[in-house]
Amino acid sequence: MFPYKPYVSRALEALGFQELTEVQTRVIPAAVSGRDLMVTSETGSGKTHAYLIPLFERLVEEDKSLQFVISSPTRELARQIAAFAQQIAEFSSVPIDIRVFTGGTDRPEEMAKLRKQMPQIVIGTPGKLRDLTIKENLLDVHRVRTYVVDEADMTLDEGFLEDIDRVASRMPETLQTLVFSATLPEKIQPFLRKYLRNPEFIDIAGRNSTSLQIAHYFIKTKGRPREEVLGKLLPNLRPYFCIVFCNTKETAENVYRQMADGGYQVGLLHGGLEARKRRQVLAAVRELRYQYLVTTDLLSRGIDIPDISHIINYELPRDWEFYVHRTGRTGRMDKNGVAISLYDYDNDDYLNLLEARGLKTVYKEIGREGLIDAKVRGARGKRPTIISDSAKQAIAVLPKPKKDQVKPGYKKKYQEQVKSLAKTYSGKRGK
Repeated sequence: MFPYKPYVSRALEALGFQELTEVQTRVIPAAVSGRDLMVTSETGSGKTHAYLIPLFERLVEEDKSLQFVISSPTRELARQIAAFAQQIAEFSSVPIDIRVFTGGTDRPEEMAKLRKQMPQIVIGTPGKLRDLTIKENLLDVHRVRTYVVDEADMTLDEGFLEDIDRVASRMPETLQTLVFSATLPEKIQPFLRKYLRNPEFIDIAGRNSTSLQIAHYFIKTKGRPREEVLGKLLPNLRPYFCIVFCNTKETAENVYRQMADGGYQVGLLHGGLEARKRRQVLAAVRELRYQYLVTTDLLSRGIDIPDISHIINYELPRDWEFYVHRTGRTGRMDKNGVAISLYDYDNDDYLNLLEARGLKTVYKEIGREGLIDAKVRGARGKRPTIISDSAKQAIAVLPKPKKDQVKPGYKKKYQEQVKSLAKTYSGKRGK
């Protein structure tokens, strides 16, 4: 059915592949030809197999040297990529050595195995790859044929770009580099110019931010504690599986405790947990032992959890791009999804930006019989000005004329100065 190596084709058929996604159709031929690629494609587009298939097509099974290296920003994503690779490799009549290198593993054992024999395909987190390549000088990358940098923008956000750079510097000049990213941040441009030779840019237009498969509901907290609003929201939901996103692991811990105490089947996942615990939680999620999972942006991209019916943004992500990644976890495979976000007055500019990007926002309130339509933001009238302590101090020293020196329009001008200061200092506080 597929025009690949017999074992690769058999693997894809066994995995239920009927046709390729857009990113796979465009990436695979270019990658097989050996071209460097810069691919922008969002979560759920099938990009993992878009680079795995070419790697296996180019793999020399009898060559037991290290041929391909794949970098992933998180250990969970690295293990998922490895699982997908093993699903293909097991159909080969010649054994293919695939190894995963992340934190939280048996370091002496993996180092001993490397001294004995190089793997053919390596998948690892940037820090671990740098450790084994540069510090320990054990990972022999000087003959690597292809270097895949997955989730490049997330790698940049986590501060791993230097690790990626150091590992790439040990690879041959003939290296093929494949970079996959949901966005193309300016800070990654120097890396692209340094390592990509005459690259082909493939941009797969996003759909999740405006997808008709996802209903985007926004609930205003109106200054009430978010835990109070969440407590009223949850009884009105009947999700198949729901992910609750928080911005920090501390907030995630608090929300998890609130939901666990409320009797909900809920798990917790964030970067502060031990590797073993994170593996246990993900296993429990895939076995459907939870109905809810509270997490941070660790899970906004890459990790494959099927059939997510609901997303709750307990807090809106700081970067609007992550709103797209978070909500893109639902509404897949032609299924409907619901994304519910809690917001307050100081999120207006954020929501304006989402709407400007084409997001169809629907504003809801929590009524006695569930979620009901709320007034649109522009029809709610004036909202109180949120003034920070810094702004209050600045406003306090604004010059006020004596009674006999008041000029026409003074009051209006003074109010404009107050609003300007409040806006200025609120902006500084948010940076």
